[in-house]
Amino acid sequence: MIRVQDAIRVLLVDDLALVRTGFRMIVENAPDMEVVGEAGDGAAAATLAVELRPDIVLMDIRMPDVDGVEATRRISAAAGHVRVLILTTFDLDEYVYAALHAGASGFLLKDTLAADLLSAVRVVVRGDAVVAPSVTRRLINRYVGTRSPHLTAATDLEALTEREREVLVLMAQGLSNAEIGARIHVTEGTVKTHVSRILAKLHLRDRVQAVVYVYESGLVRPNGPSDV
Repeated sequence: MIRVQDAIRVLLVDDLALVRTGFRMIVENAPDMEVVGEAGDGAAAATLAVELRPDIVLMDIRMPDVDGVEATRRISAAAGHVRVLILTTFDLDEYVYAALHAGASGFLLKDTLAADLLSAVRVVVRGDAVVAPSVTRRLINRYVGTRSPHLTAATDLEALTEREREVLVLMAQGLSNAEIGARIHVTEGTVKTHVSRILAKLHLRDRVQAVVYVYESGLVRPNGPSDV
């Protein structure tokens, strides 16, 4: 049983009180989590993230005045240790994309099952990242080919070994560390080491930013790896 002081501290952010109540019920039913605060807009969320120092923020995107993207940007700048998990709907993909650049560690759809939401919270707090596969495909189809690759992408990629590039491509395809290990015939621990080195060399925070980087750089395209 996890002690109270070790519980995952969650900040809920949504402009609808009823939605926050629903998420509070889900979170507080988990034995290893506690809700430490609620906010109804992005400005309050950024302030509370600094004051309360939660482990993770469940962040709505579309809110009046300060939206979830700007709130995520403020939290990343003022409280970089706080993870942000975006909760969104299909018609808000462009905002999610911006939130990833602002520092979010992942995103899920608002109709995600309670068990999957709690699992995602645990994954993000451990330092990994989560994405909703269906939204990822929409983002890729919408943005890849419409944005120019980073000018420094080729130089950055040159810093990676052939094996690290292989792991990076598999990460972008949504494979877990265990699945990557099975694919390239190495242990999960070895994959974790590769992932850590990849993030360090590319100056990325987590796997979500790595996925965004991969598709923006052109290393992977919707139909498969490129020649980069």
